[in-house]
Amino acid sequence: MTEKRVVEQHHETFESIRLFDAEGNEFWLARQLATVLDYSQYRHFLPVVERAKEACRNSAQAVENHIEDVLTMVDIGSGAKRQVEDFRLSRYACYLIVQNGDPSKPVIANGQSYFALQTRRQELRDNEDFARLSENDKRLAIRNELAEHNKHLAAAAKEAGVDTPLDYAIFQDHGYKGLYGGRGAKDIHAIKGLKKSQKILDHMGSTELAANLFRATQTEEKLRRDQVRGKQKANQTHFEVGKKVRQTIDELGGTMPEALPTPEKSIQQIESAQKKLEGKRKK
Repeated sequence: MTEKRVVEQHHETFESIRLFDAEGNEFWLARQLATVLDYSQYRHFLPVVERAKEACRNSAQAVENHIEDVLTMVDIGSGAKRQVEDFRLSRYACYLIVQNGDPSKPVIANGQSYFALQTRRQELRDNEDFARLSENDKRLAIRNELAEHNKHLAAAAKEAGVDTPLDYAIFQDHGYKGLYGGRGAKDIHAIKGLKKSQKILDHMGSTELAANLFRATQTEEKLRRDQVRGKQKANQTHFEVGKKVRQTIDELGGTMPEALPTPEKSIQQIESAQKKLEGKRKK
C-alpha cells in the first residue's frame, strides 16, 4: 500500500470518529482517539492528554473550552455496558494531543498534519473579519503574522545551534526546499522573476503566504518540542516540516506553492497605497 494511501486512510479514520452534539458542535472522545492513535492501553494515553492541557494553558486558552471531563459507556461483554471517565475534545485539543504524542507512530505524524491544517482552516473560516478582507488586505495580515512568527522561529533555531546569519539563511533555505519540492530561495526568486533585492515573501499571494506561515509555526513548535540540537538536525527538521506541509497540500488537492501566481503588487506597494489613501481621508 502506498504511503499516500496510508495517509488518506488515517485522515478518513479521524473523520469517522468525529461526533456532533445537539447544537451541531463537533468533538472527539479521548478513548476513541487513543485507539486510533495506536495506544494499546488508555492509561498510557492519559499523560499525553495532560501534556495537551499544559500546552493549552501555555497558549492562553481556557482548557475547559477544549478538554472537558465526561462520562461515556463502554462494552464489557455479553451486551453489558458500564460508565467510564472520558474526555470530550475539540479539534484544537486533538491537534495539541497529536503534537504531544509519540512521533515514531506513523498515525501520529499523519494526525499532526491533519489536525494542524484543519485547525488553521477552521480559525480562518471562523474569523469573519478575515473572510471579508480583500486579497491585498489578507496578504498584509498574513505577512505581518508571518513576520512575527519568523522572529519566534529564529529564536528557536538559535537555541538549536543556528548561530550566524549564514547559518540561518541555510536553515531557511531547507524549509523552502521542503515546501517547494527541492527549490530554494534563489529558485523561487527566479520563478517569480524578482530582483535580488526583492524579498520573496513580499511577492506572495495569501494562499502561498499561509502555507509558509504554517511551515514556520510548525517548525518552531517541533524544534522546541523535540529539543532539536545541532545545525544539521535543525536544517533537516525545517526541511521535513516543509515537505509535510507540501504533502498535505497535495492530499487536499491544492496547488503547489511554486505554481501559484505572483501578485502584480508587492506588500510594500500595497502598504504605500494604503498610507496615501489614509492621508487623503485625514485631509
